[in-house]
Amino acid sequence: MIRRRRAALAAAACGLAAAASAAPAEARIERFAVLIGNNAGEKGEVELRYAEDDASKMYDVLKDLGGFPPANLVLLRSEGAETVRRTLITMNDRVRAAISSPDTDVLYLVYYSGHADANALHLGPTPLSLTEFEQLVRGSAASARLLIVDSCRSGALTRVKGGTSAPPFVIKLDQRLAGQGMVTLTSSSGNEDAQESDELKGSFFTHALVSGLLGTADADRDGAVSLEEAYRHAYESTLRATSRTWAGAQHPTFRYDLRGQGKLVLTELPVHASLRGVLRFPAGRAYLVMRDSSEGAVVAEVGASDATRTVSLRPGRYFVRGRGPDFLLEGSVDAGAGQTMDVGDERLSRVMFARLVRKGGGVREVAHGPVAGYQLRTPLVPGDSLCHGGFVGYGIELQHLGVAPRLSACRSAFQNERLAASNDELGLDVRLSRSLDLPVISLGVGVDVGLAVMTQRFETAGRAPDRHGLAGAFGVDAGVNIDLPEGFYLGVEAAAQTYLFNQQRAGSDGSEVGAAVAMRLRVGVGMSL
Repeated sequence: MIRRRRAALAAAACGLAAAASAAPAEARIERFAVLIGNNAGEKGEVELRYAEDDASKMYDVLKDLGGFPPANLVLLRSEGAETVRRTLITMNDRVRAAISSPDTDVLYLVYYSGHADANALHLGPTPLSLTEFEQLVRGSAASARLLIVDSCRSGALTRVKGGTSAPPFVIKLDQRLAGQGMVTLTSSSGNEDAQESDELKGSFFTHALVSGLLGTADADRDGAVSLEEAYRHAYESTLRATSRTWAGAQHPTFRYDLRGQGKLVLTELPVHASLRGVLRFPAGRAYLVMRDSSEGAVVAEVGASDATRTVSLRPGRYFVRGRGPDFLLEGSVDAGAGQTMDVGDERLSRVMFARLVRKGGGVREVAHGPVAGYQLRTPLVPGDSLCHGGFVGYGIELQHLGVAPRLSACRSAFQNERLAASNDELGLDVRLSRSLDLPVISLGVGVDVGLAVMTQRFETAGRAPDRHGLAGAFGVDAGVNIDLPEGFYLGVEAAAQTYLFNQQRAGSDGSEVGAAVAMRLRVGVGMSL
């Protein structure tokens, strides 16, 4: 199936390239494009977040690397059906004028991101029928036409563009005259939802397509990204990313009708090398590249399995986030014009997943993992020794709160001229905490409550039965966690606790509930999963 798809796409790309270059060898190719994005849909449809941004990203990459002159590019954001219709008609007139020259061929690209159903694009409250939309593109006099449609449904963190389920979204293509051609790429198959992501700040499909055009789709590493390479990269990246979402896997599709041979190049990287900066990434790890800072727009992604590890960017500062098995690598880098920078691990700071959860990094909503270590408690009654022991627990980190249940045990001793005694404590407590993350270390304060079973055993000349009791404990604590390699951390926690338990009254066989204050120290090693 995949081989047949790739073979068909290769034929499509070759045919479309031939259509764009069927004129004599000296013919030049002029490029035109209309990029349409609309976050709004019909009444009752959820407003999208990133459709208009996706159109802007396509505009930028075509202008910077695709050889599309700014005068031949039109970006429409939040425009209704009438404006889209007039723009496509006007562009068709410009294409017809350009192609009237005998030494000129025209490549015409139309991109749409927004709401749609099986009958129409939903450009806010104004629909544009798919039949008319397709005819406006198909009717262009351009030698080669490329229509890209990212029309989706959505919900929650991964939203489905469009709102309700709909029949297959199909654009029919008729036979063309020899030397003409058209390819249509869509972001999902007819019975699927296409999705957008808060982490990527865009749709999965357009994000993958733009990243590919910036260089990661250049499978043969010849410095040019062809239609076949761009689609293959977008298909595989979209399928891989959406396979982990609630809505499920999304399969981009293509339709073509053209003839000929050749290779249609969409972006050329070396041609613009002196004006661009190149970031090169090590193999085996996925990277996101954001403009300016961690809150900036996501401009590119390099997948863990991508063979090509370079992206071409406008000169400037970028924030890079690499994903390891149990940590992230983050940091800012500068892309200088005409320069290639290797973004190795040494340029980035290691960040545990728990830190990303606490600062709302969008990577995950919870981090968790086991912890174990040594604990020491001061005496509860006069004459008792320090209580030495250990503890095991499990930490759960949410964005605003940490929760950690722990099971602990310790033993202390008492001895005088008449007897010796051992005191065993088996306790269960839960800690609630807030943390402040600093480089390498995290500081935390919290409260904990728990129960403990107390057992006292005696060694004496006479007969003394064991004593058993139950104690409640509550207190406040402060701690520090120090990051270690491979997802581990060293934790130190000090607490002041109040114990409530039955205490023997002096000179009497009776007892009464009393309070005792103790200090507790815990030192342990934990792991973030």
